[in-house]
Amino acid sequence: MSKTPTTVWQLSGFGDEIDPDPAVQAAVLLALGASHIEVRSAWGTNVSELEPEQVARLKEILDEKGLKVSAVASPIGKVDASLPVDHELQRLRQVISVAKGLDTKYIRIFSFYPAEGQSADDFRTGVLVRMGALAAVAEEFGVVLLHENEKGIYGDTPERVLDIMKTADSPALRVAWDNANFVQVGVKPYTEGYAMLRPYLEYFQVKDALSSTGEVVPSGEGDGELDATIAALRADGFSGFASLEPHLASAHELGGFSGPAAFGTAARAFAALAAKNGVELS
Repeated sequence: MSKTPTTVWQLSGFGDEIDPDPAVQAAVLLALGASHIEVRSAWGTNVSELEPEQVARLKEILDEKGLKVSAVASPIGKVDASLPVDHELQRLRQVISVAKGLDTKYIRIFSFYPAEGQSADDFRTGVLVRMGALAAVAEEFGVVLLHENEKGIYGDTPERVLDIMKTADSPALRVAWDNANFVQVGVKPYTEGYAMLRPYLEYFQVKDALSSTGEVVPSGEGDGELDATIAALRADGFSGFASLEPHLASAHELGGFSGPAAFGTAARAFAALAAKNGVELS
């Protein structure tokens, strides 16, 4: 009887959830078995504001530690959709320079907040114009934008994420799948969204949450259907990045924080679910 081969996913995580210092971020991630880091901020400075010399120093630190960058977690699109189109295009060009400096092709983005009193239908056209423009810039520079289904933005439900993907119709715009964020908007992630979005799913952001309160919890302890999602991804042949974003201590507009101990708790919970489903993390 032949043994089913193990699937290998590359483990990453949001370093700034561990500590503001990239050297500490890298040490903890390496201790947890990660080969990559997702960069949202370094030394307390968001990636959209890092100076070239800071990017070079960060790359030097990560190279010394032997850690590669899975993605740059930008705040692009986490703004009001009424801002001029060029507002985020300029910021994207800056973030692309950071991604290039850190030798990654992936940049996480969002799909805009409505102005006060607007419904999703009211600002749909403006969002789709902006997402198409962002994707065009990404294509020009040879990077891939990963749309995260953040609560409160246009693309916070599977149906609206699909709307974005189909309308933009760009190889430079793909899905960063986040189970916990779907739970927080009343969606059963695997049951109601997986089949719909799997053709576009390129990056797995690891979080779980309770549907009753929206509280973020370690993988498998919430209502995010993480077990079913991991099993399906493995069956589908997914072999990309799984990036830990625990949010176990606090969450705020530009991110969240866990600290080394809670981050370790989140990593071990995910590793257990992955192993149960025949997925090896490297």
